[in-house]
Amino acid sequence: MTESPERQETAPRDEPGAGREHLPRVLTWRTVANSAAYLVPQLRAGLSIVDVTCGPGTITIDLARRVAPGTVLGIDTSRQMVEQAAGLAFDGGVRNARFLVGGACAIPVPDASVDIVHAHQVLQHLDNPVAALREMRRVLKPGGVLAARDADYGGVTWYPGLAGLATWLSVYRRVHGQGGGDPNAGRALKAWARQAGFDEVTSSASIWCFASPAEREWWGESWAARATEPDFAARAIETGARLADLHEIGAAWHQWAQDPDAWFGIPHGEIIATR
Repeated sequence: MTESPERQETAPRDEPGAGREHLPRVLTWRTVANSAAYLVPQLRAGLSIVDVTCGPGTITIDLARRVAPGTVLGIDTSRQMVEQAAGLAFDGGVRNARFLVGGACAIPVPDASVDIVHAHQVLQHLDNPVAALREMRRVLKPGGVLAARDADYGGVTWYPGLAGLATWLSVYRRVHGQGGGDPNAGRALKAWARQAGFDEVTSSASIWCFASPAEREWWGESWAARATEPDFAARAIETGARLADLHEIGAAWHQWAQDPDAWFGIPHGEIIATR
């Protein structure tokens, strides 16, 4: 589900008039500040980092700037994402970040070789997150840290209370879990890390909020469109949704996006786990 909005994060903030013209750029919105602030106290010059499932590499590149002259490796199962991230780093003059094809359960680095493993919105999509965490632990040096952050759709809330959005949440949770993922991953991160062998785990939480015109336009209209797109619609129907439900979802998201009073929040669990 690599093209779903929760992987693309949110619309750019504080950009007057932001709208559909910004949609192709939302993948490049993610930074350490807006998606990994809980990790900042752990960062210092000279550290080595692996960024697991790095997507287009914006967090990876931000991490590289913060730990220079340390090195950062971004890995992703999509060669297209790896190439895009490498190009973004080159264009930005960031030479201490590199990118390889790899996955959360097959990190292409030796045992006990890196200071930090970072995983943003990764574990919720895996059918065996504990196995992935064991692999992340494998590559950490003694005293190294794992930083993981995942959404928890069990705590999603919105205003106004549109029935179509309730239908959306029910359908989305079923689709999300269809491939073995867990839409409530945020609350389970601490338990999963302990099962993977981490004894020292610090937990925190944060929330994404969609309320500005730019955020409502992107989040609401992207879901309004996606509700009836073939990929999502096919998965939704396989889980028991009706075509009428998908049209109801699309209409509700469109209505929500147009409402100046609209608000939407998604909580996230975060962990810092020390090897």
